[in-house]
Amino acid sequence: MVDEPQTATARAHSNIAFVKYWGNRDHRLRLPANSSISMNLADLHTTTTVAWDDDLKHDTLTINGAIAADSALERVRNHLDMLRARFKTSRYARVRSTNNFPMGTGIASSASAFAALTAAACAALGLELPERELSTLARRGSGSAARSIPSGYVEWHAGDSHETSFAESFAPPEHWDLIDIIAIVSRAHKRTSSSAGHETADSSVLQPARISSAAERLRVVKSAIMSRDFEQFASVVEEDSNLMHAVMMTSDPPLFYWAPLSFAIMKAVRYWRTIEKLQVCYTLDAGPNVHCICAASDANEVSARLRSLSGELDILRSSAGGGACVLSLRD
Repeated sequence: MVDEPQTATARAHSNIAFVKYWGNRDHRLRLPANSSISMNLADLHTTTTVAWDDDLKHDTLTINGAIAADSALERVRNHLDMLRARFKTSRYARVRSTNNFPMGTGIASSASAFAALTAAACAALGLELPERELSTLARRGSGSAARSIPSGYVEWHAGDSHETSFAESFAPPEHWDLIDIIAIVSRAHKRTSSSAGHETADSSVLQPARISSAAERLRVVKSAIMSRDFEQFASVVEEDSNLMHAVMMTSDPPLFYWAPLSFAIMKAVRYWRTIEKLQVCYTLDAGPNVHCICAASDANEVSARLRSLSGELDILRSSAGGGACVLSLRD
């Protein structure tokens, strides 16, 4: 570790899970109930600068140029406390973070945020950590952040300890030219965070069935990605998304993230694929916005059809992307 305060800037990408993470076996360590698979999104990212400074009396946080809410600051402070304890420093940090996509709407903004925060904070301490260790550390801030550390198509191993619960790439971004076309149904920040939802997942009678069958869905999806078998991929991705939301809706209290337009898009996507043979499927994280995963050759047609469904829709689009990286480091 360096003796002088340093500043580092890192960038990490959002990711979309094809086999979902929902529920923890250990909430403190964020050890997931099941392993998961995701794709990093090249065009959706968080850029974070961390400056460790002996003169600071407490951590500070700005997000998109504004002073962060107390709840966001507390979550970042808790993550920095974990890093301070692990790497034996008493410095506080000045954190500046910017997103180029909506936050808190089911587009994994916490994943890219805590992956970027972890990469920048460790680099600013003069640390050069292996990717696996960065993934475990990012997981402590937000479970899905573990998947935003590696590149491309990623598997997060559930593990049974801090050290064994990590994510790693199993295929590079260029392996399969999939496009995520995100139909922005709402930009409003969701009332119930994913972290709160993970804590109530076990109250659903459906959660044990979802968990017990997750390993087989992961096997099928990973195989489909490796063989570029879209039909096999699509059916299981949609099933897994539906199962997660069924758990949400039957938890105590129930979580209803779907909006009427979300449901209309889901039905349309299934029709386009099963009847009209477009290579497209849907998946939703903890929010109303619909990720339409499609072959690059059908992406323009899918975008046009989504816009024709509703004039209220905004569209984001991204191919598979790389892993977290440090952009700059200075004294």
